[in-house]
Amino acid sequence: MFEKATDKKDIGNLALSLGIRDEEIDFFGRYMAKIDYHILNRLQDKPDGKYIDVTAVTPTPFGEGKTVTTIGLGMALNKLGFKTVNALREPSMGPVFGIKGGGTGGGKASLFPMEQINLHFTGDIHAVETATNLLAAVVDNHIFQGNELDIDPQSISWRRTMDVEDRSMRKLTIHLTEKKDGVKTETSYDTGFDIAAASPIMAIMGLTTGFEDLHQRLSEIVVARSRSGKVVTVADLRATGGLAAVLKDAIYPNLVQTEEGTPSFVHIGPFANIAFGNNSVLSDQIALKLGDYVVTESGFGADMGFEKLMDIKLRQAGMKGPDCVVIVATIRALKMHGGAYTIKPGKKLDPALVSAVNMPALELGCENLRVHIENVRSYGLPVVVAVNRFPDDTAEEVAMVQAKALQFGALAAVPHTFFVDGSDGGLELARAVQEVASTSKVGAIHYPYELTDTIEEKMRKLVRTIYRASDIDLTPVAVERIKEFTAAGYDKWPICMAKTHLSISHDPDVKGAPSGYLFPIRDIRAATGARFLYPLGGTMQTMPALSKVPAMVNIDVTGDGVITGLR
Repeated sequence: MFEKATDKKDIGNLALSLGIRDEEIDFFGRYMAKIDYHILNRLQDKPDGKYIDVTAVTPTPFGEGKTVTTIGLGMALNKLGFKTVNALREPSMGPVFGIKGGGTGGGKASLFPMEQINLHFTGDIHAVETATNLLAAVVDNHIFQGNELDIDPQSISWRRTMDVEDRSMRKLTIHLTEKKDGVKTETSYDTGFDIAAASPIMAIMGLTTGFEDLHQRLSEIVVARSRSGKVVTVADLRATGGLAAVLKDAIYPNLVQTEEGTPSFVHIGPFANIAFGNNSVLSDQIALKLGDYVVTESGFGADMGFEKLMDIKLRQAGMKGPDCVVIVATIRALKMHGGAYTIKPGKKLDPALVSAVNMPALELGCENLRVHIENVRSYGLPVVVAVNRFPDDTAEEVAMVQAKALQFGALAAVPHTFFVDGSDGGLELARAVQEVASTSKVGAIHYPYELTDTIEEKMRKLVRTIYRASDIDLTPVAVERIKEFTAAGYDKWPICMAKTHLSISHDPDVKGAPSGYLFPIRDIRAATGARFLYPLGGTMQTMPALSKVPAMVNIDVTGDGVITGLR
């Protein structure tokens, strides 16, 4: 285990060094704090810093070090003398105890305090979970107390959440007693639990710009329909204020630091395969006022979190596009995409197979990198490729990826070793990114679809441009949803495709750079408060499950209260 640095900064001093005033800080011990978003009023005339987004090739189930790269890049830019702030999502405890492990980087490119951030942190995810479940209880209670709104129990679409991976909670039947005109009727409806990161309220918290906006978004949430077909909203249930009260403190971004003391906002954590996969709008907006450079991260590959950053988060918030996009690639992932081996979630992989040099497979796997570079460039944005170099990677392999990246249109391709060496392991990468970010002239963004397109046109353009499919294949259910949502006025909302992160396509077993296939849409749902539509591409689970040997079996607490085994 890497020795932890002992020169951590008091979070108050770190905040003051950024220009945050004492009255704008709410302390959570010595090393964590919440920052009042009203600081934006004071800093409104200050120009924004340069905005850098870190994304990746299509990952293996192990992840390719995107968070390590994001944290390391921020530290390296600071070491070069540029005032830099990181902005990341909060980790969900589900994956922390599951296959993936923690979400705070690793080695010498980690966030501090790692254990607290990975577990309960400042309570934001608990607040989202509580608000989600409170609303579910309010719906059921309304029916029990007389059902004034005449809610049809079979139409209830609002699901409960928990921040644990538990397959047994995916499908449940709720039994209710409906009391109306003194008559009790027993009824039931099918529902289930989603992981908290998939809650629509998590998406709302990531997209909101303040209390008034939060109040409005919460009020718009549709939970069910009446027996006459009218939508039933949070506003109808008079639950908006109570939900907002539960979420009051969670709206404020959290400030922590890296192992080298680089300030880092870590706030809100929607998944990228079933939600929009980025940190909060508010934390980015604050960071851009405080830093000359802001390094953020989008979930999974560029077909997932990056696409949703552009088409949903920044588009809704009216924010500018990134001044530079960094695509993280590993030799391990690219050889997998080239057919050298198969990596399955929860299955061990022979290290000798991974370390074996296989140049034909690597070259073929670089086609996956090509698609992601082309996708980012299609928005009109400059690309730098960061090769997260592992100890067994050879110079020949790294050189091939660099050459291919430049051939495909990247402005630079640089290896790094942030995990082992901290900021010193990526100073060359930081110089390349800084040069691109400081000299790029990002103009109008070229979106894959217009918000004025029909729902069907949006989906078709998205799958053809980003996923390289030939067309969409709609089930009858999806066709009916298009009619329903168009009539409801949701047809001007962006698309948030729910699909696997393990392939550019809808099928997790299809690697490399698939093209010319039909992309199935089995259903479409509306995230009413978040104001986007999410089609279900292929088979997607909104509640993950633990593997046979989950990460939690290695986690313990020593006699003096030190958590061990958290990774």
